[in-house]
Amino acid sequence: MGCSKNLVDSQRLMKMLESKGYTLSHDPAVPSGEYVVVNTCGFIGDAKEESIELLLGLARLKEEGVIGRIAVMGCLSQRYMEELEAEIPEVDCWYGKFDWRGFADSLPDRNGAFEDRPKPWERVLTGNPWSAYIKISEGCNRFCAFCAIPLITGRHTSRPIGEIIEETRQLVGKGVKEFNIIAQDLSYYGMDIYGRHALAELVDRMADIKGVEWIRLHYAYPTDFPYDILPVMARRDNVCKYLDIALQHISDPVLDRMRRNFNASQTRELIERIRREVPGIRLRTTLMVGFPGETEDDFRKLVDFVGEARFDRMGAFAYSEEEGTHAALHLKDDVDDSTKQRRLDELMAAQEAIASELNEAMAGMRLKVLVERTEDGMIVGRTQYDSPEVDPEILVSPAEIGNLPVPGEMIDVEVSGSDAYDLRGIQV
Repeated sequence: MGCSKNLVDSQRLMKMLESKGYTLSHDPAVPSGEYVVVNTCGFIGDAKEESIELLLGLARLKEEGVIGRIAVMGCLSQRYMEELEAEIPEVDCWYGKFDWRGFADSLPDRNGAFEDRPKPWERVLTGNPWSAYIKISEGCNRFCAFCAIPLITGRHTSRPIGEIIEETRQLVGKGVKEFNIIAQDLSYYGMDIYGRHALAELVDRMADIKGVEWIRLHYAYPTDFPYDILPVMARRDNVCKYLDIALQHISDPVLDRMRRNFNASQTRELIERIRREVPGIRLRTTLMVGFPGETEDDFRKLVDFVGEARFDRMGAFAYSEEEGTHAALHLKDDVDDSTKQRRLDELMAAQEAIASELNEAMAGMRLKVLVERTEDGMIVGRTQYDSPEVDPEILVSPAEIGNLPVPGEMIDVEVSGSDAYDLRGIQV
């Protein structure tokens, strides 16, 4: 359940179980088997409910004899383990965000060779074998007023550059060509172990590895942004001209209550510098509506900002009070749900019009496209500006009818048209 960072942990656990001789199925349509392991999400209310509903459903399957034992790990159990144990006694064992390796250690070895246990970063890739997430750190030091992540994951902990480079080389050897770098906060990478920003050095060294076709950066933080990454992005052809940086809002009073330590003027300067130093870059951001105290004037500033900044990719969500956060403890959730929804709908409608205009302007451009799949004689893929799962795709007419490229292949495409979010193109 939850984000790509959870996915990486699940894949690592799968590798440990595989090394002990177990046969695994990832996200089966119908759960079965001796053990079912659920990696939970505890970020926002909807994600918590989804995790709990899944566990209750598995408890019923266990009572019916369809599955054996149930193990739970991840963010939700890290934060609410005692409450969950009382609520769902059918679960056999509980692990948190960081002690999940204990589940693999608790199982009997079925192949007699677990002394050769995998390295910590080794994993079973699920999904497309040409794409992988690289988690370079865990935790966050920012303590934004609305966010429970630091309460779950603890302080920021970076992985050493050498270890990440070894992981990258190993994945290239398995056929991976697209690397999506993830963390709760990319901007802080290296500060805890090197005393300096180290994201630029890491990305530059990864880009040197033969076989690395695309490197894409996710979840940078605006405060203390590592500007030395920008020349690397501009210079290296295999570093995608793409940056995911959550800005949350533009109204100074709201940003101050959010405890973002970044104001509207700094936000505009950051966007302008990124676009100036990395020509052609596509920016993805996340914004929030309905934060405590957000007035209609604050919201109008946010809508105007979206029209001004013209983000290539944008997600937005309505504020949801999270237990234990600064906002939950010290601020009144005074924007009603209907107002939150109205503001969210208006903001996303504004972005849809912008995305449509930006897509129309791409007509005639030639782009490299990573083929994801083929459907009804057409090619479906992504450009360097499209992250898996969250961004649009491009629908491509093949150069030769009946001669379709293999999924995972890179092809050249000329953009021929678009709709609100997705592109259409012709294979060159």
